[in-house]
Amino acid sequence: HVGIEGDLHLLSAVEFVDQNPIGKSSRSNPATYLKVFDEIRKLYADQQLSKQMGYNAGYLSFNTPGGRCEECKGEGTITIEMQFMADIVLECEHCHGKRYYNHTLEVEYRGKNINDILEMTINQAVKFFSECSGPIERNIIKKLKPLQDVGLGYVKLGQSSSTLSGGENQRVKLAYFLSMERNVPTMFIFDEPTTGLHFHDINTLMMSFNKLIENGHTIVIIEHNMDIIKCADYIIDMGPDGGENGGRILITGTPEEVANCKESYTGQYLKEKLKS
Repeated sequence: HVGIEGDLHLLSAVEFVDQNPIGKSSRSNPATYLKVFDEIRKLYADQQLSKQMGYNAGYLSFNTPGGRCEECKGEGTITIEMQFMADIVLECEHCHGKRYYNHTLEVEYRGKNINDILEMTINQAVKFFSECSGPIERNIIKKLKPLQDVGLGYVKLGQSSSTLSGGENQRVKLAYFLSMERNVPTMFIFDEPTTGLHFHDINTLMMSFNKLIENGHTIVIIEHNMDIIKCADYIIDMGPDGGENGGRILITGTPEEVANCKESYTGQYLKEKLKS
């Protein structure tokens, strides 16, 4: 760019929400990223057996030594590096994929140990913790709801970030920002957030975007999906083609204004969408 103009004092922060993995460690997952696992560990540390055995919330983490299985370092799997082929990932023989020592798994909350919770989907966990109304349970539900709101109810709490698609990683990040409830006006930049999404999921995503906007934030979306573009307040149409034949600003304005621009390919497709 050659310059930045406008009422910049109206923005306090800029967040680029891309599709890169949510964590560098293979142990990172939606529960750890949204800090909901901190609350779950507090809940298990508060159980009678934990108090008797001296297990605190830190002991119940699979990221640090303590109650986790040290053979797999809390991952539940062992990776065998192959020199000329792809690495082989096997279930840990010591914990059988459960990440923790057996004595740690003896601590139960309503008949479920901590690994059982990590194996639940977001939807199952919300239902499970909604059946009790304690302060910790309410905090857990509050942190899980944004994941439901962005359409990730089918994802497991303990699902490794390495198994999530780019779009799923992006929506986990969106859920994180929704859960923060920050008051400072922020500009969020999303790079093609609808990639691989079903039409129903796109509607769910739009509702999440609207929540951010209602909280006073601004959203900039780089997108080709007409169902998203037609909902924009303001469009910057780049073109007319790609590569050397692109990069020019063809038109800026409302969806209706862009639809009336004859030079804009986007406008031609947008006109049909606005009619339906």
